[in-house]
Amino acid sequence: MGQLGNISTEAERLVESAGDALTDDIVGRLAEVAGDGLALLNQANNSNLDKALPAISRMVENGDLDRVVNLARVMGAAGDAMTDDIVSRLAETAGELMCIADRLARSEGLLRLLDLLEREHVINLLMEFAEAAAAAKADHSPASKGGIMGIMGTMQDPDVQDALKFFGAMFKELKKA
Repeated sequence: MGQLGNISTEAERLVESAGDALTDDIVGRLAEVAGDGLALLNQANNSNLDKALPAISRMVENGDLDRVVNLARVMGAAGDAMTDDIVSRLAETAGELMCIADRLARSEGLLRLLDLLEREHVINLLMEFAEAAAAAKADHSPASKGGIMGIMGTMQDPDVQDALKFFGAMFKELKKA
C-alpha cells in the first residue's frame, strides 16, 4: 500500500503542477492553436484535399514535386533578379528588335534575297563557292615568285583560265543587270 500512496501523492503533485502551469496565457494559446487546427481541417475538408492527395503522393514518389519546388525557386529568383534597371534594358532591347524586324519586313532587297535563297541551284553555287574559298585558304603552296614569267606560268594553268572565264562571264551578266 506504500507504493499506492506514493502514486497517489505523485498524481496530486502532477495535477497541482499542471494547474500552476496552466495560466490564462497558456490556456489562450492552446485554445488558439486548437481553433486554428480546426479551421485548417475545415478548409482541407471544404477544398476536397482528399482528392488531391493521391496525385501529390504520385508526384512525391516520382520526384515531380521536387522539380516543381525547384522550378518555383528558379521563378522566385528570376523575379527577385528583375530590377528596374534590368526591366528597362529588356524593354529597350525588345523595342530595338521590333524596329529591326519592321525594317527587315519592309526591305524589298531582303525579300528578293530570300527568294533567291529558296532556289536550289543558288544554294548549291554558294556552297561550292564557300568550300572552294575554304580549300584555297587552307592551301599551303609556296608563295609566288612574281614577275612576267610567273604570270605566264600561272596563265598556262587550265584551272586559272577556267576561273577567269567564269568571272568574265559573271561580270558580263552583272553589266546586263
